[in-house]
Amino acid sequence: MITPAFAQAAGASSGTSELLIQLVPFGFILIIMYFLILRPQQRKQKEHVALITNVRRGDTVYTSGGLVARVTKATDANEVEIEIAPNVKVRLLRQMITNVIAKGEPVPANDEPAKADAKSDAKAKGGKS
Repeated sequence: MITPAFAQAAGASSGTSELLIQLVPFGFILIIMYFLILRPQQRKQKEHVALITNVRRGDTVYTSGGLVARVTKATDANEVEIEIAPNVKVRLLRQMITNVIAKGEPVPANDEPAKADAKSDAKAKGGKS
């Protein structure tokens, strides 16, 4: 019949192809995990980093602690000062901001407040601006 040496030689060549066929589904699972889990998470993280770096004075924000606050001062790269109640200001790490609800108006340049004050004074006196 069949000798043991002949049977071993025939089985060895088909073993590597069977192993390769068994590993292919794991490769597909890893690819699917990348596109369904890892890639969207990386995109969400980039959006959050862009969100917290663009926070400025006057923005209304949600914090991770559940507070709704208004940014009063962007002190440095890691912290902002927020107002959680009238005359109650606290410092908050930028990473703790989860969402920006309303964007504040841009900070006026040095000469713009004088123009704005002149316009408001003229309106208060009944004049045209």
